[in-house]
Amino acid sequence: MLIREATAEDWPAIWPFFQEIVARGETFPYPLDLGREQGRDWWLLPTPDRTVVAVDQAGTVLGTAKMNANRPGNGDHVASASYMVDPAHAGRGVGRALCAYTLDWARAAGFRAMQFNAVVASNERAVGLYRSLGFEVLGTVPEGFRHPELGLVGLHIMHRPL
Repeated sequence: MLIREATAEDWPAIWPFFQEIVARGETFPYPLDLGREQGRDWWLLPTPDRTVVAVDQAGTVLGTAKMNANRPGNGDHVASASYMVDPAHAGRGVGRALCAYTLDWARAAGFRAMQFNAVVASNERAVGLYRSLGFEVLGTVPEGFRHPELGLVGLHIMHRPL
């Protein structure tokens, strides 16, 4: 697996699984009907932020991550990131590789910590992955997310120093 900078030419490969994940409404607090162009604008971030893709030997996009400062100004020393793995490639270490990549990027860029602002508490795979990489749940917004099957569930704020 190779992780490289995403380009506009990658969007047609990202969009199908991005749209599927968003439309399911289980893990991202995005509008369920988010359109292709708006999704691209939200995901493919300009410099100094970054968006990357994980690809296999054939160049197939397996997943993607975006990384940025969590807040501007006096909060810009804390990084944040988001991840999407094509469900067809789930369970193969793509998410772990992307998360490790973003942590390395954040360290190299001089960030002091990484924080996730909205990890859906019922997304046990993601929560478990982040915990295994040193993140802790700092707090949970009770009923902060409307899950389509489970109803109102918590949203974790997760953090780790770098």
